[in-house]
Amino acid sequence: MTMYRFAAILSVFLLCTAGKSAAQADADPERIRPGYPVYSQYLHNGLMINPAYAGSRDALSVLLSCRVQWMGIPDAPRIESVSLHSPLRNDKVALGLKAGFMQYGVTKSQSIYGIYAYHIRLKTGKISLGLKAGTELSNTDYRGIPGITRPDPAFPETDKSYIFPNAGAGVYYFTDKFFAGLAVPSFLFYRNTGNGHVQASHSFSEYDFVVSAGALLSLSPVFMIKPSLLIDYSMNKSDHLNQFDVNCNFIFSDLVWLGASWRITEQVAVGHLQIQINPRLMAGLSYDYPAGRMNSFSRGSSEIILRYEFGSRISAANPKYF
Repeated sequence: MTMYRFAAILSVFLLCTAGKSAAQADADPERIRPGYPVYSQYLHNGLMINPAYAGSRDALSVLLSCRVQWMGIPDAPRIESVSLHSPLRNDKVALGLKAGFMQYGVTKSQSIYGIYAYHIRLKTGKISLGLKAGTELSNTDYRGIPGITRPDPAFPETDKSYIFPNAGAGVYYFTDKFFAGLAVPSFLFYRNTGNGHVQASHSFSEYDFVVSAGALLSLSPVFMIKPSLLIDYSMNKSDHLNQFDVNCNFIFSDLVWLGASWRITEQVAVGHLQIQINPRLMAGLSYDYPAGRMNSFSRGSSEIILRYEFGSRISAANPKYF
């Protein structure tokens, strides 16, 4: 990777995350917050946005995903994740685990979180309260950039891996026809104290809130529509809206899911296709088309997922739509 390519990918990354990080850095130049990756198929992987989703599928659900961001840009972000969750025998309690890996340029980050959820049965559905706790690690290896001579004040020798322990929480209500959730992805943020050290801080004014909701509309025994939305709202920024997605899925015979999303904040159109290969195995593909400022730089983003459900509660006669 040449210095020019590194500068190009870094510039594009900062441009597209300006609403999430650069604006915050202007107010507090020492502030560090690990990135919150964008997923386009969160409708089939609710655990990635809300820990209270754990156990809601009434089975041991395992999902793998791989996302290639901004195709056509050298060394653009690549995000891989795995998540699993299941109710216990006492179905009021559910446990989960999620882990992720992201790489862009010479930076790598990993995350792993354990998840606990408690379900309360209501007359018309269930409400779940969830907690997650874990850590994120980030490392930038400047030795991978050609043309740097030591010492260089812009790329200090003291740079090292950063460890960011964190926790989050959420609430999730669901029935057979409706769902709504509210989550705080992280309670902590970090500040750079110099010499390669960071310090954890907490403030309610730093919280992000992720709101999701959707419904299932049955038009015939073999055709249903599932509209939904997702809003990521930041308390820290002057421009508070990080992400606003409007989604709609068309479900044919519980076998084929065909959908589209419009990511208003980024001007990105997303197409979805999921195939229920058998009652337990589902495969999905999505493609993000940048209609806004990224159109001149990228051919879009793609994401694939595989989900397998263990256990006897999921069947063709009793499918899960949320």
